[in-house]
Amino acid sequence: MPKRKDLKSILLIGSGPIVIGQACEFDYAGSQSLRSLREDGIETILINSNPATIMTDPSMADHVYLKPLTTKSIVEILKAHPQIDAVLPTMGGQTALNLCIEADKKGIWEDFGVELIGVDIDAINITEDREQFRELMLKIGVGMAPQATATSFLKGKEIAQEFGFPLVIRASYTLGGAGASIVYKPEDFDEQLSYGLEISPIHEVMIDKALMGWKEYELELLRDKNDNVVIICAIENMDPMGIHTGDSITVAPAMTLSDRTYQKMRDMAIHMMRSIGDFEGGCNVQFAVSPDEKEDIIAIEINPRVSRSSALASKATGYPIAKVATKLAIGYTLDELDNQITKSTSALFEPTLDYVIVKIPRWNFDKFEGSDRTLGLQMKSVGEVMGIGRSFQEALHKATQSLEIKRNGLGADGKGYKNYDQIISKLTIPSWDRVFVIYDAIQLGIPLSRIHEITKIDMWFLKQYEELYFLEKEISKYTIATLSKDLLLEAKQKGFADRQIAHMVDCYESEVYNKRTELNINRVYKLVDTCAAEFKAMTPYYYSTFEAEIEKPDGTRYVENDSIVTDKKKIVVLGSGPNRIGQGIEFDYCCVHGVLAAAECGYETIMINCNPETVSTDFDTADKLYFEPVFWEHIYDIIRHEKPEGVIVQLGGQTALKLAEKLSKYGVKIIGTSFDALDLAEDRGRFSEMLLKNNIPFPKYGIAETADEASELADKLDFPLLVRPSYVLGGQGMKIVINKEELEEHVVDLLRKIPNNKLLLDHYLDGAIEAEADAICDGEDVYIIGIMEHIEPCGIHSGDSNATLPPFNLGELVMQQIKDHTKKIALALNTVGLINIQFAIKDEVVYIIEANPRASRTVPFIAKAYKEPYVNYATKVMLGEKKVKDFNFNPQLEGFAIKQPVFSFNKFPNVNKNLGPEMKSTGESILFIDSLKDDEFYNLYARRKMYLSK
Repeated sequence: MPKRKDLKSILLIGSGPIVIGQACEFDYAGSQSLRSLREDGIETILINSNPATIMTDPSMADHVYLKPLTTKSIVEILKAHPQIDAVLPTMGGQTALNLCIEADKKGIWEDFGVELIGVDIDAINITEDREQFRELMLKIGVGMAPQATATSFLKGKEIAQEFGFPLVIRASYTLGGAGASIVYKPEDFDEQLSYGLEISPIHEVMIDKALMGWKEYELELLRDKNDNVVIICAIENMDPMGIHTGDSITVAPAMTLSDRTYQKMRDMAIHMMRSIGDFEGGCNVQFAVSPDEKEDIIAIEINPRVSRSSALASKATGYPIAKVATKLAIGYTLDELDNQITKSTSALFEPTLDYVIVKIPRWNFDKFEGSDRTLGLQMKSVGEVMGIGRSFQEALHKATQSLEIKRNGLGADGKGYKNYDQIISKLTIPSWDRVFVIYDAIQLGIPLSRIHEITKIDMWFLKQYEELYFLEKEISKYTIATLSKDLLLEAKQKGFADRQIAHMVDCYESEVYNKRTELNINRVYKLVDTCAAEFKAMTPYYYSTFEAEIEKPDGTRYVENDSIVTDKKKIVVLGSGPNRIGQGIEFDYCCVHGVLAAAECGYETIMINCNPETVSTDFDTADKLYFEPVFWEHIYDIIRHEKPEGVIVQLGGQTALKLAEKLSKYGVKIIGTSFDALDLAEDRGRFSEMLLKNNIPFPKYGIAETADEASELADKLDFPLLVRPSYVLGGQGMKIVINKEELEEHVVDLLRKIPNNKLLLDHYLDGAIEAEADAICDGEDVYIIGIMEHIEPCGIHSGDSNATLPPFNLGELVMQQIKDHTKKIALALNTVGLINIQFAIKDEVVYIIEANPRASRTVPFIAKAYKEPYVNYATKVMLGEKKVKDFNFNPQLEGFAIKQPVFSFNKFPNVNKNLGPEMKSTGESILFIDSLKDDEFYNLYARRKMYLSK
């Protein structure tokens, strides 16, 4: 049966601002879903308050409402669109499901005759109410850990007494493990119980006997209305139970599960999905398996929606779960839909992998001083990376190279821990760098049995690590001249980077690169094809690996490469890697628009990125997707293979920008603003000279490389001082200091964390107003796309400030200075494309804080507020296809738009929540107001100085 004829208009609920536990994987799911509905001619209405995402782009839905996610907004939309037939809430994470339940309780869907599709309310309630869920599982014969529900403090204490420790406390109806904790000792129990009861919207907690050391697995399911069920992917957590799956290193396909247990687990998952409700769509089921021969299976939970893992599973298998789930919700059956990659097989075929994927989370603990860095049941990571390889070892190495934490992979970079006690402690208490510490432990000679005993990580994974260490030890016996082809090929097949091999044999990275080129050890590219090459795939989605040469009967030797290079002119867009504080989804928005604009100009587009949560790594965004680390060696090999016209670096945040120097050095053309101009903006000395030459004021500053130099400078500059390292993003390491003791302490700390860095000391303009401008420049003309005024005073990072577009109280004199300075700086930097400039205004004088000749965090916000595709325009300028004067700019905004930061401090209860020059927000929302008399504006303005910390 094809799709339902009665569904002509559908409301989709987005997930709102990005917070820890609910990130841009829901932007990816929502974007796919909207495209899927529009393919079928269905009118789409979207509500989402996040301006940084592709999902809220006007091109994505017929009607986009950038409104707060409340039932009040829902009612407004339903009144404006009485034609809405149904609501699809499963693409917007827990936020959308919770809003959907609230609207149902208030009778809103019933009042407006709106049907719920993709899930039913009963299914949500059963899965969220842990007592109901437990009863249902026992009824259908699915095992669960001993657990009980508490709705009061006294009841919780009774349960603890009955079960004994360790215990797990989980709060009902929360996201990302909020309110969940493992309690080992009775003295910690009271506090955790109170917190769980408080944070649960229905003041209920489930207390379980902790299954410490059990193995954890996830299955992604899809079901249609005929009750066909497919399992898209089985994911194994390398970390055992006790660490939130969002903070775990995960591997697909499952590596250490016997086939007998896997089949049993499949049957249980299908049985569970069928039992929770009669609905069509996606589902995520989590299991624990005992680490002995018995392999007992226990259900942990089931989520009747697309999840963080379904974005990962989609990228891992090439099977677009959100897209297919949407088709099922509107009435299609799996056997009627095509597999999106092969185009010739049905969506009812389950994907098979002939490669391995490894996901590693990315944390940002350095932003939360004093935070508890141990990993547990509450998710703390802000993003993730995925590596694809022919083996677990290769995929693990590629994932560690993607993290951008100044590591080149596992070991072989001189940065490992060498202290026995420290290593044992880091293995015992799970920490963000445990993936590296396991290698350090093996290197130190700690036996695998001891590492297994402490971490409970399966021996299979530990043996894989050990093999890598043995290979490093073997290679270290040679020099670059005596290293054999076989050993070098084995190292590359196991994922070691040229830099790591150079470290082992004590030579330069370029020497390793030259040697492997001479020996014809080159990367080959393989398709992600969902069917282990059983059927021909039509989708250009690639990963790299190394293969031994095959010899033909006639003696010629070759290596098989799936990536065929065309003779079209090509453009590479470098993505922004894993999300982190300071570089989030807004750069993904910019990259996607850059790709689409380059395609409009007739180029074949090539995307390189390693973030599985994003739209840029969707296999049909660019003409070719290379799912590879944004890491020099990988990028250079792709460029040599594809020979593009050039590379766009200014859309991928600091990640892509950092590679500009090397690209330039190797003769690769940078599209748009040149490396020299990018460097001029970063080099404080050169930048200040340029400002002096153009009579543009800036705060007094100096550069120091030691604590002594900083102290001497302080005498000339006067306190308060703003201290910051160069070449960082999101205000990393920035601090305002008010005396010599504070200055010395901060400088010593910075130079320890970032050795050999030049530190910039600026006189801090106390009490100044901060503003920023974004502009497009073609080298001749400058068009300012937006000027924003921050509600908070200067000194709070621009990403943490409420920014108002247009400004609300800057006089004409100040506005004219901002416009003049912006134009002068954009031209003096030879900008071709986008530029963002930040200003401090004191006594009617506009000072320059900094200029960034690249896409900035605020560009998507301005584009949404003014309803103009600015990234599209800027890309066409970069490519030389258009000049600024060729565009008919027509911004439309009545009243004001305010960009409001959103924080995830609830994950770090003991952290200082004061704001300062280092960015701490994880996401943002947009608020439209008609006038400055609006209550919300008044509230923001009244408390603007509350958080400033020096």
